Amino acid sequence: MSRSAHPAGPRHADVLTEGHYSAPAADLNVLDEKVWARTVTRDEDGALTVGGIAVARLAEEFGTPAYFLDESDFRARCRAWADAFGPDADVFYAGKAFLSRAVVRWLKEEGLNLDVCSGGELTTALGAGMPAERIAFHGNNKTVAEIERAVEAGVGRIVLDSFQEIVRVAHIAQRHGVRQRVQIRVTVGVEAHTHEFIATAHEDQKFGIALADGQAAEAVRRALSLDGLDLVGIHSHIGSQIFDMAGFEVSARRVVQLLAEVRDEHGVELPEIDLGGGLGIAYTSEDDPREPHEIAKALSDIVTRECEAAKLRTPRISVEPGRAIVGPTAFTLYEVGTIKPLEGLRTYVSVDGGMSDNIRTALYDAEYSVALVSRTSDAEPMLVRVVGKHCESGDIVVKDAFLPADLAPGDLIAVPATGAYCRSMASNYNHALRPPVVAVRDGEARVIVRRETEEDLLRLDVG
Repeated sequence: MSRSAHPAGPRHADVLTEGHYSAPAADLNVLDEKVWARTVTRDEDGALTVGGIAVARLAEEFGTPAYFLDESDFRARCRAWADAFGPDADVFYAGKAFLSRAVVRWLKEEGLNLDVCSGGELTTALGAGMPAERIAFHGNNKTVAEIERAVEAGVGRIVLDSFQEIVRVAHIAQRHGVRQRVQIRVTVGVEAHTHEFIATAHEDQKFGIALADGQAAEAVRRALSLDGLDLVGIHSHIGSQIFDMAGFEVSARRVVQLLAEVRDEHGVELPEIDLGGGLGIAYTSEDDPREPHEIAKALSDIVTRECEAAKLRTPRISVEPGRAIVGPTAFTLYEVGTIKPLEGLRTYVSVDGGMSDNIRTALYDAEYSVALVSRTSDAEPMLVRVVGKHCESGDIVVKDAFLPADLAPGDLIAVPATGAYCRSMASNYNHALRPPVVAVRDGEARVIVRRETEEDLLRLDVG
């Protein structure tokens, strides 16, 4: 691989005087374990390996860009969440983060339940053998056809999101001669410390039924009055990429207050409370996520304390980690193409993917890490912006990071923690082909979602 010289962007000392960026790691060749899958390491030649396979071999076999998912890490995180909450609680993997038939089988084998929020996700779950009773069905606008499919399949719960949906699900369940287990999703007025567009519990948003003006209490009345519904609990979700448990404490207190009101008015103690998901992961070295056992203890303590104060039996707790399981288990591998230094600013590093395989930077202003992974380097660090190949100025993969100054076209770089919301939100912008997802485990790699082809694009174009 050639190492042709090119004009360099600002180095470490220049950047620090600007006061906008933190210093690079002391050694860019050292991997921060927080942001990489558990079997990721460097081999004796300095190249990144995952599951015992070097990235150069993976790139040669599967091409770039591609998502590489550490299956053993994924399974270990499933077990950690299941063990942390134990048999008296339920862990539902949030399929929207990333779902495939292989993932469904792993979840089933590791004892987790599954949360879906569309007909397509439900079809994937059922088609891969997830027992229907272990599936929860979310969504703010489920279609009649989707509800029909869920009721016919016997899903374990449907989370009701509106007054119209209460009636709709009850009618369909009655027609099928069943009492459908349901929860009511409430908005509790808690805005988690997160990006505005992914904070989902304050009142001014499309999800749930508000507590503040008595609507949630009215929703409970209607659900309890309908023969087709078996109301088993209250659901709350306060946001995404959350590290601070304070929001959950306020949310739990308000949900338990609703449970107490239900008991006092109807003489019914609902047996379940779902606190949603949204637990954060490490995208950069500055992120400090909690371990599952810490989260489980904190949530259990919060609910128990609030129920004791309200003189309620403690309900069965459910949680819905998605990103917290799959996010850290994967990285995206790219090949460097154009390198464009801007004197006094930064160096733009263009890769063979971009916003079509990771929209989160453009959509949420998300931050990521990046590393040179096909080799090590003793060169000085330079400030870079990793960008894609799309005709869009916002096509940014990593806003600001440090890579070695001798970076050259043909090098492989990787962005860690891309297991969640990257492939699931991928697009065909500029008619890009969505990358494959490759599962790696114990020295073996296999495609679980194949790369799209040009024939796939043309097959959908019936013009």
